[in-house]
Amino acid sequence: MSVSCTEFGQIPGVGTVHLYHIENTSGAFAEVTEYGAILVRLVVPDSQGKLTDVVLGYEDPGQYAVNACFFGSTIGRNGNRIAGAQFSLDQETFTLAQNEFENNLHSGPNGFEKKLWEAEIVSETAVRFSRVSPDLENGFPGRFDISVTYEFTEEAQLKLTYEGCSDKTTVANMTNHSYFNLSGEGSGDILDQELMLYASFFTPVHDTKSIPTGELRPVKGTVMDFTVPKAIGLQIDEADEQLAYTGGYDHNFVCDKYQKGEVTPVAVAVSKKTGIRMSVFSDCPCVQFYAGNFIKEEQGKNGHIYRKRNGFCLETQVEPNAINMPEFHSPVLKAGEKYLSRTIYQFDTVG
Repeated sequence: MSVSCTEFGQIPGVGTVHLYHIENTSGAFAEVTEYGAILVRLVVPDSQGKLTDVVLGYEDPGQYAVNACFFGSTIGRNGNRIAGAQFSLDQETFTLAQNEFENNLHSGPNGFEKKLWEAEIVSETAVRFSRVSPDLENGFPGRFDISVTYEFTEEAQLKLTYEGCSDKTTVANMTNHSYFNLSGEGSGDILDQELMLYASFFTPVHDTKSIPTGELRPVKGTVMDFTVPKAIGLQIDEADEQLAYTGGYDHNFVCDKYQKGEVTPVAVAVSKKTGIRMSVFSDCPCVQFYAGNFIKEEQGKNGHIYRKRNGFCLETQVEPNAINMPEFHSPVLKAGEKYLSRTIYQFDTVG
């Protein structure tokens, strides 16, 4: 195992940024930049031993300054949507930027994915990225000291650990927004890749604005049922009201195996073309499954053009708009308490 640092390039208004390369003895590796604590590459062997990059991203670091799709991004302080871009804590109302309809999405147009983090190599398998989010940054209360550690292991596990503390009660619901294509980035759509979610319930949305109704709806007998493996594309274009609202899958699923403080199974995805299997584990109660419905033509890595449904996301989280919906899991972090969240993406092969 080894960690190295090389120059990635220039980002306008930011300067030179770097790539931190974590490699195991098989040659598999992860590369992360301190700009946005963004995962740029994740390269693992397929069933024939061929090294394959399984995440979408950009060759030019300057593209991450725009990154409308949030490729590889560390999202904070809050992942997903807050209705009306507003919430109340301790009898005080906080107003955020409206960047999707009247909602706040992923903390606004200038979230953690657009910030320069401080990088520190902490072991031969891990790099920690840290920053201080000042009081009222993007509208959120409290000085939030936060870090995310990327560890890539000999067993091809990408481990993400978020840790933080705020001097005021705040919202803390961080996630990673990587788009996976287990046939390899740039290989086309992900519709033939199989997915299983350990989730018997999902949270339906009101309309195209994607705010949950508050209901926990059983997936059984619906297009949302991934409790047994099925191709992502099998039912994605069926005549279903929920799919119509979001242009395909872009919904929150509630994890069956969730136990507070424990890392438990969330999902398994497989490409039969490459044999690459990804198993997801987390201590979060929910996961947002997004099938890349709104990717428009993007100039990606290796000269590839990314298009609609060329990658899928599994964003571990609490429910969308949970800060305004007490029936959901709470994203509230009390002043002085420690924030800790862990998610693991584990890779191996089948076939």
